[in-house]
Amino acid sequence: MNTHLALRVRQWIHQDPDSQHSQQLQALLDNNNQAALTPLFAGRLAFGTAGIRGVVGPGPMHMNRLLVRQTSAGLGRYLTEQVKDAQQRGVIIGYDGRHDSKQFAEDAASVLLAMGFQVKLTYQVAATPLIAFGVKHFNAAAGIVVTASHNPPQYNGYKVYWENGAQIIPPHDSGIAACIDALADSDISLMALEHAHANGQLEWLQQDYYECYQAAVIQAPELTNHTRPQSVSLSYTAMHGVGAPLAITLLKQAGFTQVYSVAAQQFPDGNFPTVTFPNPEEPGAMDLVIAEAKAHSALLACANDPDADRFAVAVRTDTGEYQMLTGDQVGVLLGHYLLTHAKGNRGLVGNTIVSSSLLAKITEAIGGQSYTTLTGFKWLMNIGQQRQSEQQPFLFAYEEALGYTIGSTVWDKDGLSAQLAFAQLTAELASQGYTLWDRLSAIYREFGLHLNAQVSIKLEPSTPNIGEHLRAHPPRDIDGVAIESIDDIKCGLRRLADGRELAIDLPSSDVLIYRLVNGSRVIVRPSGTEPKIKCYYEVITTMAPSESLASAHRRASQQMEAFIKAHQASLPRA
Repeated sequence: MNTHLALRVRQWIHQDPDSQHSQQLQALLDNNNQAALTPLFAGRLAFGTAGIRGVVGPGPMHMNRLLVRQTSAGLGRYLTEQVKDAQQRGVIIGYDGRHDSKQFAEDAASVLLAMGFQVKLTYQVAATPLIAFGVKHFNAAAGIVVTASHNPPQYNGYKVYWENGAQIIPPHDSGIAACIDALADSDISLMALEHAHANGQLEWLQQDYYECYQAAVIQAPELTNHTRPQSVSLSYTAMHGVGAPLAITLLKQAGFTQVYSVAAQQFPDGNFPTVTFPNPEEPGAMDLVIAEAKAHSALLACANDPDADRFAVAVRTDTGEYQMLTGDQVGVLLGHYLLTHAKGNRGLVGNTIVSSSLLAKITEAIGGQSYTTLTGFKWLMNIGQQRQSEQQPFLFAYEEALGYTIGSTVWDKDGLSAQLAFAQLTAELASQGYTLWDRLSAIYREFGLHLNAQVSIKLEPSTPNIGEHLRAHPPRDIDGVAIESIDDIKCGLRRLADGRELAIDLPSSDVLIYRLVNGSRVIVRPSGTEPKIKCYYEVITTMAPSESLASAHRRASQQMEAFIKAHQASLPRA
């Protein structure tokens, strides 16, 4: 066996607190199984803007206790260097219901306590929004959530919030990663939680803290519309996650009395036994909550993902069936609702470059201010904090992947408050004799029906680099429709058809955006690591006053199908 590899494996085993993983590695070492050990030690899970996430298993390429300890040591050093009074201000830590999450959270706490940090650790599983809320609430230096969100059961992760309560962005991600690497081979000191609690360095966040979050949500000005909540019925699922206690309590506190929870999915279960993939966007994931809604003829079938930072909803139709709303449709409905209820119809509203362009048009028409960021809530929240003002306070942001932020109570996506806001919107419409479909139709009639779709294509290794090809050979039209402008986010320029160039105020990213003269749009994000690209499409069609939503949607879908087919045909192939 390679001597260097064997040395690395022995060093890892020496430090690893997980006896099962250590035994697995030792057996491979004893059997001289270099083929099995090499991929486990090919590098380490990279720390990025979402922290780390991966399959639980032995070695630095997996999520495990030693990796969590090393990550926490690196984070602790970086915080000490970058944040004033970081140790006194401390770190708040929470965790989801996955099998290893509690142990990982306690490992992180033990490392930071030994480094002199004050630590606040939730006494039981916690929804991710509670930790983002807690960073600002306690004026902490940072927050950590051990969660893999809606990934499959074998995954776990480690998510970091900065002192502003938002997810970290550059340069903090690379700074933390450098500190982790610098300490990776060092022995890591630990402090027993019992000892830390006895000396006042560790505080267990008890039920009163969870109630503090509930009170902050209920009292948020954006969530005080209590128009006939008892008239709305809804089913709810936590999808084997941690959201049920808070989600149900918040709805009841706001007056919603007809709430029917899916019992089989109500409690945390890291095996996620009733769903193939615990993501509300995946086919079949909403089946049980829709069945629960049908059993009670409920208006809504609602879901949080397992860490409760996302929200999904299916809405009853005239036929009694239930239709899922897309993330863009929910975002547009919530944004319109919040803007029309805000003081002076003002407010700062944001979404990402791959989300629908409709919300920005609504915001401008109503009198608010909009902004657009790169994909990810780390950008939505950090830019939102920078852009807000007394004249245009932050109001709402969303991304199409079912993430929504209501007001400034939590500076991250929050599926609990989003669900409450959506229920309140539904109740107000019902009190006026309208449905969500009526509201959506009215918005489309005023601004055009905006339909969005995504296509992910795995290409052959021999396929030319798509980004380089498109930059070298910029198209002038797609399916005969002229291109009005091309945004190249990598170089920060918008190139107009008349030859002018305008600067784009976005961080550099390998993204190309094509806007057509008929209002359609396509965004291309080539992968730099594998032969794969993602294409995001938007088409817009007018909706006549007498036309049904179903009819307009059929037309838009036909237009979308032709648009995608023409664009895909124009891309270079192997």
